[in-house]
Amino acid sequence: MTSQPKQMFGEPISPVGPTPADLESTTELKKLLREAGLYESPEESTVREEVLRDLQGIVDRWVKQLAFQHGYPDAMVEEATALLVPFGSYRLGVHGRGSDIDALVVGPSFADRDHDFFVVLAGALAETEAVTHLQPVPGAHVPVMKMRFRGVQVDLVYASVNLAVVPRDLDLGDRSVLRGLDHATARSLNGVRVADEILRLVPDAGAFRTALRCVKHWAKARGVYSNVSGFLGGVAWAVLVARVCQFYPNAAPSMLVPRFFKVLSQWRWPVPVMLRDIEHDAELGLPVWDGRRNPRDRAHLMPVITPAYPCMNCTYNVSVATQRIIKEQIWAGHAACQEIVAGGGRGWDALFQPFPFFRAHKSYLQLDATVARGEDELREWKGWVESRLRQLVAKVERDTAGELLCHQSPHAYDAEPRGLQCTSSFFVGLSTPQHHHQQQQQQQPRFDLRATTEEFLQDVYTYGFWRPGLAVAVKHVRRKDLPPYVMQKIRSPNSDELKRKRSDDGSSSSSPLSPSSSPSSGEDDSGRRPSRRAKLRSCIQHSNSLHGSGCNCPVEGVV
Repeated sequence: MTSQPKQMFGEPISPVGPTPADLESTTELKKLLREAGLYESPEESTVREEVLRDLQGIVDRWVKQLAFQHGYPDAMVEEATALLVPFGSYRLGVHGRGSDIDALVVGPSFADRDHDFFVVLAGALAETEAVTHLQPVPGAHVPVMKMRFRGVQVDLVYASVNLAVVPRDLDLGDRSVLRGLDHATARSLNGVRVADEILRLVPDAGAFRTALRCVKHWAKARGVYSNVSGFLGGVAWAVLVARVCQFYPNAAPSMLVPRFFKVLSQWRWPVPVMLRDIEHDAELGLPVWDGRRNPRDRAHLMPVITPAYPCMNCTYNVSVATQRIIKEQIWAGHAACQEIVAGGGRGWDALFQPFPFFRAHKSYLQLDATVARGEDELREWKGWVESRLRQLVAKVERDTAGELLCHQSPHAYDAEPRGLQCTSSFFVGLSTPQHHHQQQQQQQPRFDLRATTEEFLQDVYTYGFWRPGLAVAVKHVRRKDLPPYVMQKIRSPNSDELKRKRSDDGSSSSSPLSPSSSPSSGEDDSGRRPSRRAKLRSCIQHSNSLHGSGCNCPVEGVV
């Protein structure tokens, strides 16, 4: 399994290749991945190709329409095209059943993002029968248009390059394509450039892809796959796996996966993980992540650097809380791999056991995002609330001086709609540091988080597209009082264990903060947009009425 020689970044740790036992173990690993649905069928592959082909036709017609409206000659209108280039897991070759398609639209200089992409093209897509759940998000760090096309989730980003006509064979790897672009456009282009550069820098693309499928499967099972929640996203996990592939250039996937956890369990953060040297370009002048030059970059906790110019840290959302959880899960993965490699009957499935989030804590913060106008509005509002949730985690640990630890779940749980009113809930597990358990205190410490949650709600309600009907509420729940729609979705063959553990919380069926309490509706009786303080008032009054209710939980007075 010796790979073709490639230029390597730094010295490999070991050039050793696989033994027959390693190859057999790799076969078992691939079989498990296929059984888990991580490879799509030929039929699903055909559907994706048709989706990309049809989208290409739509963006071509869109650009021709814009060229005509700008008064260009007929010959130029006929030549006008846009590129539709997939990136992310699809471009890396690690997509599976039900995976999203991330795609870049590359348009000519006369087609801008704010109006032509997010208004004109969005309008054309809205009138397309195959398109549902269309959601433009122009304010995102990388502006994106989300949709379902024939049931396939597609995320479109846009880049307008300094060319009147975009050739079909445009080389996006050529750095000159970045000339004169703003930062948002450069970030959009970098999705494709980064994927191509990762594949160029790994010694064996096949081994890399299998190892990355394993790591992504593990990260999702263990609840640490989510960039928006402050964990790591797909690009970060890909760079980490690629770096381990560089360290072990001839290793089979069954060798790479245990070494992945071993290397990262020993990594000296905040030393950055990089696949190549950082490059600056004085002519292009785009901002580049460089902890040696930029004091702000040195504050990042787990820097994982993209390999294409301009290099960026794709883990800038990682906080003290999420870093702690990521490291804990990597250590758990390392321990599981040691047992698997040692034999004794444990197979690869032991690595991918889901993290029992609702058995790991006795207390939770429950955040309910509620809308009044149906599922499309809920998709928009809960996306905003989810993007702010890591701020609540940081505020709680800050205001309790680290004496209350937060474990955010990246998953949302949707309640059954009541007419057009829809609610989606997020959960943050609460615990105290290990030294509290070691002291075996008779009385757990108590925390009043009313001011903390009020500050968080003020932040959430700064949403630029807020309107009456959008509401969010935060409350404390015990494990035994989790809402039924959550319990139904987490029940498993281990549900008896869950019931047994719930009984440890005490026999009382009442919660100091009732899960059935209605969240603030976010509007007054007149239907007008209330002041920020008015939005919070009902939540805070509800909190005050419950404060000091004899709660034996580690939190009291939570909104």
